[in-house]
Amino acid sequence: MDKVRTAAVAPLKGLVLAALALPVFAHGLLTLLLWGPVLVLGLLALAPPPIQASRRVTNLWRRLIGAVTGVAIPVPYRPLPPRPGPDEDGAYVHEDHVYKTARAPWLFIRLSAWADDPASGRDLGWMLLYPFVAGALAVLPAALIAAGIAAPLLGYPMWTVAAVPLGLAAGPALVHLTGEWSRRLLMPIPPRKLARKVARKRWVEDKGLILVRGAALGGLALLGLPLLLMSLAGLVLGIGLGMVFLLPPALQHFRWLANLRRQLARDWSGVDIPVPYRLPQELERRPDGRYRVDRQLFKSERMARFNARFALIWKDPANWRDLLWLAIDPLVGGLLGLVPILLVCYVWAWTFAGVLALFGVRHGTWYGAVAGNVVAAIPAGVVAAAVGVWLAPRALRWHGWWTSILLRPTRAALLAQRVERLTQTRTDAVDAQAGQVRRIERDLHDGAQARLVAIGLTLGAIERLMETDPAAARQLLAQARDTSAAALGELRDLVRGIHPPVLSERGLGDAVRALALDSGKPVQVHVDLPGRPPAPVESAAYFAVAEALANAARHAEAASVIIDVRHRDGVLRMTVHDDGQGGADPAKGTGLRGIERRLGTFDGTLAVHSPRGGPTVVTMELPCALSSPKTSTSSATA
Repeated sequence: MDKVRTAAVAPLKGLVLAALALPVFAHGLLTLLLWGPVLVLGLLALAPPPIQASRRVTNLWRRLIGAVTGVAIPVPYRPLPPRPGPDEDGAYVHEDHVYKTARAPWLFIRLSAWADDPASGRDLGWMLLYPFVAGALAVLPAALIAAGIAAPLLGYPMWTVAAVPLGLAAGPALVHLTGEWSRRLLMPIPPRKLARKVARKRWVEDKGLILVRGAALGGLALLGLPLLLMSLAGLVLGIGLGMVFLLPPALQHFRWLANLRRQLARDWSGVDIPVPYRLPQELERRPDGRYRVDRQLFKSERMARFNARFALIWKDPANWRDLLWLAIDPLVGGLLGLVPILLVCYVWAWTFAGVLALFGVRHGTWYGAVAGNVVAAIPAGVVAAAVGVWLAPRALRWHGWWTSILLRPTRAALLAQRVERLTQTRTDAVDAQAGQVRRIERDLHDGAQARLVAIGLTLGAIERLMETDPAAARQLLAQARDTSAAALGELRDLVRGIHPPVLSERGLGDAVRALALDSGKPVQVHVDLPGRPPAPVESAAYFAVAEALANAARHAEAASVIIDVRHRDGVLRMTVHDDGQGGADPAKGTGLRGIERRLGTFDGTLAVHSPRGGPTVVTMELPCALSSPKTSTSSATA
């Protein structure tokens, strides 16, 4: 009896499920319409209400379909992250921005969570597919029964014998299949299946991104053709007709493209190509007021600058190598960038030709046959697409290597840049040393020297008062003793500023810990040094860390600081991390620029990451070798 009742009720359930097709499809269309203003006009504040309402309605569909079909459909939505709270200053921080209230951060957090939730897209796909899949399956039993009942009226009585029993027999299975199909789309994705889906999506995105990058590089290569024609025209006019003012632009106007390709080679192909151009030199003005450029003298500064620029551009081999690259790159770079994307795209032309041939339509000349058979173009197109996908990452690497052949600096250019950098750092070191000497001289003159002179005068007064007023002489002796102690303290501070004794006696690690103890803020120090650097490098590293720590306390208003000092692969790396307000920029202050000059004397580097709102991370590196094999690894908190 139960089976008979189930078979009799199934067509009615199917009609109920089919009746849901219109409201479910309308729900999907309304969701798309509500997302239009959000995506097109950027009205993000309007997004949460329709998303939440859509999820509540979809849960209603889940419960209704589950009740009709007997298939339970669990709710798949991920829980939202916690609501953001204020920091110590009462502000709300989200990524790199600071907000006064939690409204905007909470909106961005929810939108990001809904966008990352795969259930959002699956809900929309289910709503748009429901009338064509679930609706068709659910209405089929009732349609078969109705066709069987109407068959005698149409003159086909035998159809009743087949259609009505078939509709009753297939009804429960089709209703259950409708619920199972909805459950498959509306249930949570199993973790293993989700991992495979994410991996496939990442693979498609990576391959697609590589193809897009190759197409962009191919387009940039073709862009070099008009630029090459402009350069050749400038050279012909400049050399042939004497229009020398066109020669510098002819060799330099496309430099932006060469620099862009160097950057893309580093970012996309992993090939680092330094900029090879020579830097302009300062004009030398003679005592007679004329300017010297090489072996020529000019009365006008304007003419001297033009000739200096002309000589710099004309004699720089990097400009001629750029011009040669501009002439060859449209062929080599264009092929390397565009061949993979053309192989992938041409599959559509071949497939189109094969599909047209199946319907008897003659193919055109731009999408042809393979081995005389246009139908064979379909598998050939698939093979070509696979070859294009396989070739794309390799062609991207080859493109970077090709770019580096002509756009990288030659060995002579690298040597010249090295000499120029050493000259600049030597000049900075000499200037810094001269400034240090002047500071020491000023401190000695205004501090210790004045106190020593005062002590000498006091001793002279004591000598005169020894016999006439011993009590006054004793008071002056006490005053002289205090003055000498103050002078000694100033001398110790001066010596500590030149080279701290703790740095000489105990090394860089303990010297940095002493800095942390004197800073007056919570400072964590992590040191991992298997030995001691050379004394000049150790001194430069100490003062660089001291300046970075002072900046964190003085300008960043940091509550806590973390200092990490370690030596890896021949490089001494110091990192100062603070939780201050950020915004540090070496171009806007003398402190970080002073650190950069100090490190540059030893070929060191300075990197600053300091977004608005913090945190600030200052990374300093000094190439050096350690002198002792002893291991010194420790951590401390001040």
